[in-house]
Amino acid sequence: MTTELKLPYDPIAAHAHLSGKDKRLARLMAKNGEFKFKLDTCDSVYESLLEAIVFQSISGKAATTIYARVKALGSNGACPTPQQILALTTQSLREAGLSGAKVASMKDLAQKTIEGVVPSIAEAHTLSDEELITRLDSVRGIGAWTVEMFLMFRLGRPDVLPVHDYGVQKGFALTYGKKFIPKPRELAAFGERWRPYRTIASWYMWRAVEHYGKKRKVLKHPVKNRKLAGKTAKRGAKAAGKKKRRRSARNSVTAGSSGR
Repeated sequence: MTTELKLPYDPIAAHAHLSGKDKRLARLMAKNGEFKFKLDTCDSVYESLLEAIVFQSISGKAATTIYARVKALGSNGACPTPQQILALTTQSLREAGLSGAKVASMKDLAQKTIEGVVPSIAEAHTLSDEELITRLDSVRGIGAWTVEMFLMFRLGRPDVLPVHDYGVQKGFALTYGKKFIPKPRELAAFGERWRPYRTIASWYMWRAVEHYGKKRKVLKHPVKNRKLAGKTAKRGAKAAGKKKRRRSARNSVTAGSSGR
């Protein structure tokens, strides 16, 4: 039976810690008000990741429909077990609305769950963030971001900073008056001051987008690629050369015609 999970840390203590470490973040927290962070219920790591695969890169409405079809392939209304996923044909999973890549990801997830690479929920609570990221990131189609969201919203880990999340990046730029979206390493370095509550700080970065997103603009860093710039310059020079030769040819024809 699924039960509602409580946060394994004290949000009031986290709020006080972050307010004392970062004045701008303190202002954002005061503006946002209460820390309304609720954990998603989670019966198994396998099921959570199975659902995450379905929801990747499509709308929530479409993903909900497809996930319901996938669940219907199980027994007694339950999600298909790893053994059942492996036994299902690619065609039957495709007919549920999954792409070929997602079918391959699901089968790899099922195999790695059977092998013990993907832990049980009880074991997951005993593993460090780094251990979980390493193990779950080995599953096809499950990247670091997916694992970070699992750590934050399913296990309630307090010190996760998803540096590649665009919402967190943009919220950081808006909160700290940056002109450009920060690079992951810049965000990671700044986020050291938020330890051991980087999850809470990340949550407030998402709220910053809601507060400031329409009022302030943040730009993406211009692409710096010398090789590309060189090719562009070369193409430009080539085009200019062709234009010059065409002009010379026209002038020659005009001169010849006037001579006749």
